[in-house]
Amino acid sequence: MGTAYHPASSRVTREDFVPAHIDADYVAALAGNPNTGKSTVFNALTGLKQHTGNWPGKTVSQARGYYRHQGRNIVLVDLPGTYSLLASSPEEEVARDFICFAQPDVTVVIVDTTCLERNLNLVLQVLEITPKVIVCLNLIDEAERKGLNIDVGQLSHKLGVPVVPTAARSGRGMTLLKDWISAIASGESSTQPRPVQYCEPLERAVERLERYLQHVYTNGLSKRWVALRLLEGDSAAIAAIRHYSLAGGKQGG
Repeated sequence: MGTAYHPASSRVTREDFVPAHIDADYVAALAGNPNTGKSTVFNALTGLKQHTGNWPGKTVSQARGYYRHQGRNIVLVDLPGTYSLLASSPEEEVARDFICFAQPDVTVVIVDTTCLERNLNLVLQVLEITPKVIVCLNLIDEAERKGLNIDVGQLSHKLGVPVVPTAARSGRGMTLLKDWISAIASGESSTQPRPVQYCEPLERAVERLERYLQHVYTNGLSKRWVALRLLEGDSAAIAAIRHYSLAGGKQGG
């Protein structure tokens, strides 16, 4: 079960992070486990063009930054480090809500290449929410020093999204990462993520719920993700879905 959800104090929208005076073409989110070098990637992408504060209604600190690439202005939102989006802490709740309800144009999931298997859990959870994902294989230099060889092409094929090796401290891979952020955010390139396949009874239940949800306004959320949260009985996620979907439905008439 998730933590109690308080929509009045913790609603997350794009407008909270992209002030009206900022000429932003796209919004990108950075997600990742703690100690994956996510902040180093953020700093390498944005340089000194950063703003820090707290997330709305939270004591959790947040940072956003800006950079320009290929003639486009990108706002980069650095999400709190989290191991999971099955929210059991304020940090996890913030990360989940931003990806789900602020709906960034692309989400970059930073993983530690030296312990890839453990980090892929978060990647798979994000892929259940949005297809617009890039996996950043950070600390690739440390992995190489340990003799680890990652088949980047095969990993990208298995996940169905771009995979970019980086060593953010030295700047390695940063230009390619920026290229992919622009391509996915703009729609110039598309992804074909492969969702986790569960046991047959669960998949049948998900399919039935998805059919029902076709008639329910979910404010752009993945019907599969909503179905999984309903089956799981995740009270915090369900409350958040209800709040944002109803709010969006009223706005959209």
